[in-house]
Amino acid sequence: MRRSPHTRTRVVIMGAAGRDFHNFNMVYRDDPATEVVAFTAAQIPEIAGRRYPPALAGPHYPEGIPIIVESELEDLCRRERIDQVVFAYSDVEHAHVMHRASAALATGADFLLLGPNRTMLDAGVPVIATSAVRTGCGKSQVTRWLSRLLKARGLRAAVIRHPMPYGDLERQAVQRFADAADLDAAACTLEEREEYEPHLALGNVVYAGVDYGRIVPAAADECDVILWDGGNNDFPFVRPDLHIVLVDPLRPGHETTHHPGETVLHMADVVLVAKSDAAREADIERVTEAVRAANPGARIILGASPVQLDDPARVAGKRVLVVEDGPTLTHGGMGYGAGHVAAVAAQANIVDPRSYAAGEIAAVYAEYPHIGPVLPAVGYHPAQLRALSDTIRAVPADVVVAATPCDLAALIDIDKPVIRARYEFAEPGEPQLSSLIDAFLREGKPDR
Repeated sequence: MRRSPHTRTRVVIMGAAGRDFHNFNMVYRDDPATEVVAFTAAQIPEIAGRRYPPALAGPHYPEGIPIIVESELEDLCRRERIDQVVFAYSDVEHAHVMHRASAALATGADFLLLGPNRTMLDAGVPVIATSAVRTGCGKSQVTRWLSRLLKARGLRAAVIRHPMPYGDLERQAVQRFADAADLDAAACTLEEREEYEPHLALGNVVYAGVDYGRIVPAAADECDVILWDGGNNDFPFVRPDLHIVLVDPLRPGHETTHHPGETVLHMADVVLVAKSDAAREADIERVTEAVRAANPGARIILGASPVQLDDPARVAGKRVLVVEDGPTLTHGGMGYGAGHVAAVAAQANIVDPRSYAAGEIAAVYAEYPHIGPVLPAVGYHPAQLRALSDTIRAVPADVVVAATPCDLAALIDIDKPVIRARYEFAEPGEPQLSSLIDAFLREGKPDR
């Protein structure tokens, strides 16, 4: 058996600028017996080629840690005699994880998945976490609804958001957002604004960043309850006292097909069947049966996501370009989203933007060919934002229906009227989520 000649266990962490950094901070940063040789990057553009900075990496890494493209994993493992490869990103099919495992194992390395007990932080205040089996199930609208409910009960809530550190990692170690000026000062991307702006409009304080060992106590200091607003289908970084997990009847069968979405389904205290107002009864029943099979102790409730256009009369009969939430369409796997649903309901004539796509937007369509006749709002970096603006200008439409949760017109130049499509969580019937939350506030975590 070939063993590394090095005295420290040599590790590579596979990630996407989020879970990977958190796992490093929690498990490896202060461990003198291991050496993290590199991170690999996937899903998020322009992360590879950078370094995890020394100020965050700690004294064992005075030069920081390089971030390389994932396609170089096997060469790196052989060249650097890597002992362990740790997989640390989310919303990928189970087969994807095992393909990556096969590549790592072929080099002689171990392949690891770090679990919740090694990576979750304790908060010191009650934590309600919202997770989902796939990107785009509606986690953030549920978290916003929870924040309103808690305020109505006289409780202060702080939102901790799953990481989105796409800029200067050292500056983004601990981020606190209370108003729009904070977003501007942090030079937030379109994807970050989609998550933060709706919370700020409700008066919520949002924490995010890189170092959750510092973020969690900072949030706990100014609230009665922490709301974990999960990203993708990852499990929480904070140990939940109540764990709500969303499943999507518009994607029946996805409850157990993706990592780590199946994990959070098994972890759930409450499973919320989202978008029940837009799904077929047969699909709601199919998803419900899958939940019962995977987690028979979870409470199952229905949720709705009604979509409203700001001005339907300006859409009816017009040539309409629909702009949708980007991550829902890309690694979320949806062909269209709420904007398309709203535009069709308003009797709009949908203009297919795909043949007009410019630059980096054309690259997004090529990478995600399942996307339908809608435009994904992607803006991880300035070139994507410019391409998004150029594409909108090129499409021969009368009106833009924007279903992205942020104010898109405030970020890019749009030469057409913009009508926003908005969607929030609603309770369609019994047992209602509000009743379960009230019981949790009175009695604590429900029995399983």
